[in-house]
Amino acid sequence: MTTELVHQDATKLAELIRTKEVSPVEVMQAHLDRIEATNPHINAIVAISDDALKAAKRAEAVVMAGHELGPLHGVPFTAKDSFDVAGVLTQLGSPIFKGRVPDTDATGIARMKKAGGILLAKTNLPEFSFWIESDNLLSGRTVNPWNRDRTPGGSSGGESAAVAAGMSPLGLATDIAISVRGPAALTGVVGLKATHGRIPMTGVWPRVPRRFWHAGPIARSVRDVALAYSLIAGPDGADGFSISPLSVDTGVGVTLGRPLRVGWLVEPGFGLVEDQVAATVQAAAEALKSTGVTVEPVRIPVLEQINALDVLWKIQAMETKPAFREVTAGHEDLIYKHVQAVFDTPDTSIEDFVIAEQQIEQMRDGFAQYFQRYDALLCPVLPVASHGHDASEFVINGQTVSSLHVMDATAQLNVTGLPGLSLRFGTSSDGMPIGVQLVAPWLAESTLLHLGALLESMSPVRNLHPTLANMGITQP
Repeated sequence: MTTELVHQDATKLAELIRTKEVSPVEVMQAHLDRIEATNPHINAIVAISDDALKAAKRAEAVVMAGHELGPLHGVPFTAKDSFDVAGVLTQLGSPIFKGRVPDTDATGIARMKKAGGILLAKTNLPEFSFWIESDNLLSGRTVNPWNRDRTPGGSSGGESAAVAAGMSPLGLATDIAISVRGPAALTGVVGLKATHGRIPMTGVWPRVPRRFWHAGPIARSVRDVALAYSLIAGPDGADGFSISPLSVDTGVGVTLGRPLRVGWLVEPGFGLVEDQVAATVQAAAEALKSTGVTVEPVRIPVLEQINALDVLWKIQAMETKPAFREVTAGHEDLIYKHVQAVFDTPDTSIEDFVIAEQQIEQMRDGFAQYFQRYDALLCPVLPVASHGHDASEFVINGQTVSSLHVMDATAQLNVTGLPGLSLRFGTSSDGMPIGVQLVAPWLAESTLLHLGALLESMSPVRNLHPTLANMGITQP
């Protein structure tokens, strides 16, 4: 039963607890045991809540007393170590913050707890959440549970690895250019980056550049990210970007009444893409078409004209440096290479900064025009299926590109604030997950989740989990 529990999604666990088929204590203990068995090989969990088992016992008492239960009652969840959690180590992946224990919960944490969820543990990340892998001087490197020689990505690689390895059914993460969707794709789970501002970032650090940061759930099913989204989204009165209530929905929930139109795109627009990734996107397009959705290849001119990652970097370097300098002052010897790279980035001139701002407006206009004709876009999450640790470059279809190219299909959604969903739909030639990305208009999360559920129902790789052998664990 323990193995079965750690491979269930959060929605199923909540159902089993609600019907008294299992107790919250059984579920919590199963995940604590799983962490003990697998985390030494994966290094995804960096702190366990001392209150987790006690909270599970309290949750069990509520069930037995017959009280009304929240939608996640008794279900464990984890959170990237950039979310403040009262009474639990929150160290931001940096020796500078070693031993830091917040007094209050981030808004997302508080809302998950209100729904009955129990904070189990915090997960690894790069220092200050600023890199495409999850490695730092405080807690070290997280590896991919499908192959320990590969990365689970960043900056939410600890969270995606924990969910994929069965250490957690559901987690909260953040995304500035790739950090929810990329790790989800690399580890074969589901990740949602909602419209900018839909999910408050209160209690998450860093907050700069605020225009690009998003919070979002990572889970093993589309229904789980949908549930988590419904619980943590909406204004909190503290985040000035979070102003749109959930009752505002521009997706299929209010416009369905005609066949959905989806465009699919690999190249041009997202740079070089591995053939096996392109084939997976095309397979997903054909699967959607088989359900009655109108699906056709498209081109989006603005994606061919403007490099979103270049735009993002020019702005974020200038807006991030002051905040990073403030917290690292006097601790320069403790800064890891990825944050140092931010400091080493040349300042953006005011002229280039203004041009970058205008290019973002052009990208928003280009997407707005696209969504006049289509309800969604289907595209890659990453240009490659997986890659090794500390890769400085990739060879894609015979051409060598910088490893930063990994963000060429994700950064567009951060600079424009569009919502995106990442889910697995294929497997590489060497057995690694391949994901696809769905994009919808602003505030149209229901469209993403509807189409994501359709794809998931037809996925040839649904419900696959890495084995203990994948994680380098030898069974007696």
